[in-house]
Amino acid sequence: MNKTALVIALMVPSSLLGQETRELGAHEHGHSALNIAIEGTQVAMELEATGVDIVGFEYEAETAEDLAKLDAAIAKLSKPLALFVLPDAAGCTVVSSNAGLIDEHHDDAEKHAEHEHEAEGEDHAHDDHAGAGHTEFHAEYLLDCADPSALDGIDFVFFDVFPNAQEVEVQMISGKGSQGFEVERAAPVLDLSGLI
Repeated sequence: MNKTALVIALMVPSSLLGQETRELGAHEHGHSALNIAIEGTQVAMELEATGVDIVGFEYEAETAEDLAKLDAAIAKLSKPLALFVLPDAAGCTVVSSNAGLIDEHHDDAEKHAEHEHEAEGEDHAHDDHAGAGHTEFHAEYLLDCADPSALDGIDFVFFDVFPNAQEVEVQMISGKGSQGFEVERAAPVLDLSGLI
């Protein structure tokens, strides 16, 4: 199975769960969702967060100041290891990172702002910013870890970077099954001891 197929296969159950939650109207400010899939040395992560949590608003950005906030947020979201700090002993590096802004109420699902970063070339792709509605940020990451058994915790610096975020709902799939967690601003460390 190639890497892309592996990531898709691992993320399907989590993505479906996230889609189901979103369709049930669970659009809550302060609450983000992080899906993590671990197989072998690969760690795939998918993050969804409301515009309010990330930049403080959800309306269509028109002013230069608001557009700059969106660009700065996407740049920050494109650096997973600066948001979710993994143990040094695990030796994790970013293989790919893709972060963007998605407008849930737009008929044109393709209209979103996006930065794509490949570990080798730092290629950038940027489209027009999305319109009004319940705007959400979406990011996908693929990491490679030299020693996945050393992944005994994740420090959520995410809360320091995005002051409006209050809680992250985490769904993790690994060789030991599926686990669910809530990580809060008051206790920003996810203990994964014995779960990888």
